[in-house]
Amino acid sequence: MTGTIRLTAAQAMVRWLSVQMNEDGERFIEGVWAIFGHGNVAGLGEALHGIGDALPTWRGQNEQTMAHAAIAYAKGHSRRRAQAVTSSIGPGATNLVTAAALAHVNRLPVLLIPGDVFANRRPDPVLQQIEDFDDGTVSANDCFRPVSRYFDRITRPEHLLTALPRALRVMTDPANCGPVTLAFCQDVQAEAYDWPETFFIPRTWRIRRPEPDATDLANVADLIRAAKAPVIVAGGGVIYSGAEAALAEFASRHDIPVIETQAGKSALAQAHPLNYGAAGVDGSAAANAIARDADLVIGIGTRFQDFTTGSWALFANPTRKLVSINVQPYDADKHGAVGLVADARVALEKLTGALADYRAGNPDPQSRADWLASVDAHCAAPTDTNALPTDAQVIGAVQRASTADTIAMCAAGTMPGALKLLWQPSQGGYHMEYGFSCMGYEIAGAMGLKLARPEREVICFVGDGSYMMANSELATAVMRRVPFTVVLTDNRGYGCINRLQQGTGGEPFNNLYINSNVEVQPEIDFVAHAASMGAHAVKASGIADLEAQIIAARGRSIPTVIVIDTDPTNGPGFGEAGHWWDVAVPEIGESDKLKQAYAGYLSQMARQNLVN
Repeated sequence: MTGTIRLTAAQAMVRWLSVQMNEDGERFIEGVWAIFGHGNVAGLGEALHGIGDALPTWRGQNEQTMAHAAIAYAKGHSRRRAQAVTSSIGPGATNLVTAAALAHVNRLPVLLIPGDVFANRRPDPVLQQIEDFDDGTVSANDCFRPVSRYFDRITRPEHLLTALPRALRVMTDPANCGPVTLAFCQDVQAEAYDWPETFFIPRTWRIRRPEPDATDLANVADLIRAAKAPVIVAGGGVIYSGAEAALAEFASRHDIPVIETQAGKSALAQAHPLNYGAAGVDGSAAANAIARDADLVIGIGTRFQDFTTGSWALFANPTRKLVSINVQPYDADKHGAVGLVADARVALEKLTGALADYRAGNPDPQSRADWLASVDAHCAAPTDTNALPTDAQVIGAVQRASTADTIAMCAAGTMPGALKLLWQPSQGGYHMEYGFSCMGYEIAGAMGLKLARPEREVICFVGDGSYMMANSELATAVMRRVPFTVVLTDNRGYGCINRLQQGTGGEPFNNLYINSNVEVQPEIDFVAHAASMGAHAVKASGIADLEAQIIAARGRSIPTVIVIDTDPTNGPGFGEAGHWWDVAVPEIGESDKLKQAYAGYLSQMARQNLVN
């Protein structure tokens, strides 16, 4: 007969999590970020203290940014390890909702354990309780339902016997991977229960590699063989599958050019001769020309977001067909695609075998060479040292100072598009959160990424707007001695959206401080601010100094913040690159500028090819 062990529900949860392993013999949940409050301090707080280093606990500064760090950690491990985050009820819990949405969009695992109201309801309404006048089962944590892959409310201790395995099953499922929310009622956390000893036997969670259906595989192979101008769109699924080598082999053997999404960038090193760079709105001239003429678009591990597809106006060949290789049928069947539901690595290996000696014929390599030459020119150090540098020149400086171990990371604003266009990474040298484009991810994300990849140099690009939105985990990184480099470009406002505002017929308004309703223009000393949290902080006098400061940051045991003033009116500096993006323009307005923008919008809309 199986024995039992008496533990509180919170003690049982952390003990169970501490023995869930990945295939490399490591804990799948590496540890727990925690900010304690009345909804979790007595239950989970006591349990986490008791388990100690078997499931370590770390303190952050904000629930949302702790979760951002955990998400970046999972992304840095290609979803093979994850972290948990616990909060109290009320604002602590709702602070996590934005991060849950970020993880959901990006298909990244994170375990969220917000405290919840009393299951027994005796002291209702408790501090911070949301009361629904018509539904007694509602709490603030119901906000997580649409942004969680799996949601459960733990109202009895024994619920954990099923909820915890379901949580790990979702987080290790390549097709359904994403955030899990276990809303843990605060009284239940402290309740004791007799748990089966077998519940705590260590378990290894294997990430499956689904095989393609034989008929679907043959259909896709036939389509590729018939194509005269195919192109591969490499998405994040290539990296999560560990299919980088398989992609390089497939592209090289069959002479098919590769273009990249934000999530897929660096699956193939930029130096690979078949890597034609970024696709779509923030795409290279070489990549977009190939995409425009392609008769077969082969998506691998991509969800075909609008930036990649130019809002479905990029793939302009009237005879083009769409193939989508994805572990998730929802993505594989988008926009009339011929779907191949399978793990990316397995699918590429089997397609290589099926295609035998097929070769598409290498596209004109001169277009790629011209593009890279153009990148070098735009990223070169400015000749006018009195002018504020462009974002392209900042990227060029960092690129020249980087090494093969450097990972460039970012999230929102101008830099994501500029980096996708201009950064030339080694394999694995790019980390972008652009599924949710969440301002404030950058600092916390850099910390989480460095925790995941301590052997690599992490350089975080952040604008002054995003820095102001969420910078507090810089203090956490100092306290934990997590070194990374922050390049803070100060353009005195939201320069990216200021340009978009004007590009869609609007007038400069409420984005740059100079166009905002303020009495005094701010003079924010970012160097002093970062230094006050313990970081090494400097102001770069120009592009040459920026290069020197990047090199000098290596070897420090704390984060380095390098501030540089940039031109708010000049974005990536690439007029010839990129593609149209569907941002709705007002149909009626008084200004000629707006009327012209709307006429251009109608013209571009007519080019959209939404389904095959």
